[in-house]
This record gives sequence, C-alpha cells and structure tokens, in this order.
Amino acid sequence: MAASREQATNGGSLTDETPGTALHHGGTYRQAMAINPSDLTDDAITFLTQRHLATLTTVDSEGRPHAVPVGFTWDPASGLARIITRRGSKKARRLTAAPGSPVTVCQIDGGRWLAMEGTAVVTEDPDRVAEAVARYTARYRQPEENSERVAIEITIERVIGRW
Repeated sequence: MAASREQATNGGSLTDETPGTALHHGGTYRQAMAINPSDLTDDAITFLTQRHLATLTTVDSEGRPHAVPVGFTWDPASGLARIITRRGSKKARRLTAAPGSPVTVCQIDGGRWLAMEGTAVVTEDPDRVAEAVARYTARYRQPEENSERVAIEITIERVIGRW
C-alpha cells in the first residue's frame, strides 16, 4: 500500500484500516514490532548502546504527557533502563510522588526507533545511583558532580520499534 507525500509530511506516522501500521521510509506500510525486552535482537541491543539521546515521557496529574530529552542506559541482564537526574527535576518529583508510574523512553535515529515502556521508581541509594552513573559514563560521558543526583530505574515490560 503506498502513501502520498502529503500524507507523509502532514502527520509523520500514518495509519489506515489496519491498526498498528505506520509509514516506513520509501512510502510503504510496515508493522512495528512489539516484543518482550528479553527478546531484543543483537541489532536492537547495539542500537541501545550507541550514543543517541532519547525522550522520557511521564504523565502529569491531569493526564497530560510530559516529554523531556534524556540520556539513558539499558541493562539487559536486569531489564532496567536507567536515567540520572537531579532530585528537584520535574520528572524526579513526579515519579517520587507516584512510584511505579508508567513511562516510556523513546530513542530515534532516522528510520530506526525504539520505545521502551515500563514502570519507574526514583532511587537515592548510593550504590544504585553509582551504577547508573557508571553506565551513563560508558555510553555518553562522565557527568559533572551533583550532590542532588538520583537515578530513575525503569522496569521495562515491552519494547516497540523498528531497528
């Protein structure tokens, strides 16, 4: 099934009568894959270790999405995505107030993307924060010292994307 250029530029992702279809570069429809995180392919895991930023989407008290840019790391052994941030950030305050809230971390690079869905908690435990910092350093760079640093740990339940 072909999509017009107007459709492609007016909405980004397209759907038709077939739920879950979206425009793939080249103008053809293709189903995005939804999988268990333990079933990620080697290509997907490589994508998650490359230096790309992502967005973290939380939901505010009125049910509106709140998306912010983040660096994150993926630990396949534990099934955790980790984000380091400061205690006073809006995302940390929101998740501290409602531990176990649903969140999505989405990484994109051209036509490749992964959305990792799960539940999040904020930790101030020094060992867990140190683990998050070490993983962040390995993927991105050494962060500056921050006495307000906490880690957001997301237990990933489902992954959707194309890689």
